[in-house]
Amino acid sequence: MAHYAIGDIQGCFHTFTRLLHKIDFNRSTDTLWLTGDIVNRGDASLQTLRFVKDNTDCIHTILGNHDLHLLSIIYGKNKPKKGDTIDDILNAPDCRVLADWLRRQPLMRCRHKHLMVHAGLLPQWTGKQALSLASEVESVLQSNDCRKFFAQMYGDTPNRWHKSLKGMDRLRLITNVMTRMRVISKNNKLDFDFKSVYGDIPDNRQAWFDAPNRRHSNDTIIFGHWSALGLHIDKNVIGLDTGAVWGGELTAINLDTLEVFQESARQ
Repeated sequence: MAHYAIGDIQGCFHTFTRLLHKIDFNRSTDTLWLTGDIVNRGDASLQTLRFVKDNTDCIHTILGNHDLHLLSIIYGKNKPKKGDTIDDILNAPDCRVLADWLRRQPLMRCRHKHLMVHAGLLPQWTGKQALSLASEVESVLQSNDCRKFFAQMYGDTPNRWHKSLKGMDRLRLITNVMTRMRVISKNNKLDFDFKSVYGDIPDNRQAWFDAPNRRHSNDTIIFGHWSALGLHIDKNVIGLDTGAVWGGELTAINLDTLEVFQESARQ
């Protein structure tokens, strides 16, 4: 019995199934975590979404920014963006069934000392606190008020956490941290502009996991989202987005042994 995690699939279904074969994934005994962004930009988002939904007894995902983008189109008034590859889902006869299942997936998952989130956590949050904050967003996503949420989800403000935040400002900040964050300022303000490689981080910025005195450092945080970072295993963090959708690799890790497996994307 093994417990694996795999980075952002983004509709690269065939690469995903080849990787499952490589790790000899057993649906009867093994479990698998997905770091979110299971759809969009790849050429088989519908296949990927259906496969994950049909195997929820052993495959568990969280919500990434591309998953939320899809939901904002279906439930909100947002429009597809240039470069999106989700028309197969939007035109599918089971679109609403799939979307209803997707919006009931969490922003975070916890197993023993492992926490999985799509982008990252603010250093001042404990793991327990982050799970509680994620549940605030999840309760809205899974309610009849989800349309109101998606109508106001996009935006870069507020860019700093205060426990006094309320309403949509609070929900947007939590969502942005967990699904969009890569780097922060020295006083923990979010910076959404930086998307480059680790070595190019400006002196007045830091990767969220490099912030001193992280209150969740006793947990191992598994995340994706930052394809330019690549595979990153250090300081109780495991970054698994290795850019499969951009022609890189799709990466899996056995969370019990830390053995890494990769499958190259085929154009």
